[in-house]
Amino acid sequence: MDKIKVLLAEDEETLAMIVKESLETRNFEISIAYNGIEASELYLKNDFDVLVLDIMMPEKDGLTLAKEIRKTNKNIPIIFLTAKSQVQDVVEGFQSGANDYLKKPFSMEELIVRIQALVGRVHSIKESKIETVGKYTFNYTKQTLEFENEVLNLTHRETELLHILLNNRNEIVERSIILTKIWGKDDFFNGRSMDVFITKLRKKLSQDESIQLINIRGKGYKMIF
Repeated sequence: MDKIKVLLAEDEETLAMIVKESLETRNFEISIAYNGIEASELYLKNDFDVLVLDIMMPEKDGLTLAKEIRKTNKNIPIIFLTAKSQVQDVVEGFQSGANDYLKKPFSMEELIVRIQALVGRVHSIKESKIETVGKYTFNYTKQTLEFENEVLNLTHRETELLHILLNNRNEIVERSIILTKIWGKDDFFNGRSMDVFITKLRKKLSQDESIQLINIRGKGYKMIF
């Protein structure tokens, strides 16, 4: 069984190491960030199965980080760790995109069970979910687009690009976010490469005239259908 990849954002170093050491004995792979900016950078450069975010962090708090991540990824499970217990704090956490939360102090077994439940749910959805893009059928796992009886194979980057745009349908996705997430770095050469992939996607989606992949000059891209 593949290890579950966890991004743990926690500014209390002792707690972070206890969680890391405990989870690593249970088939988890843990990356630690000690503040919100470090967590954001790790998230953009790696693929994680679940995010475990402390709400109160320096540089950038967990609520802000979750809202930013939800702009490009509406599916990755997010669990908040919080010392707060007021109802409004919990509500705000869910409004920012959280799937679950744990109040400190928490038991390691409870954290493990909650992570496994959320990750298992997402994996089962990914395995069975086939998304509709206009008149096309998009299979993220198989990296294919199907139109009537024609099956088009997508590259990994085409698949990830379409996935991000589809998850943010009718909304602008910033160039820098796409470049950092898929290409690993926002620079001129990667930007030119992305423009080529956008052109390829437009061509593959051209059999449905209702689908528009719009370049918002100076900002990013928007998929409309």
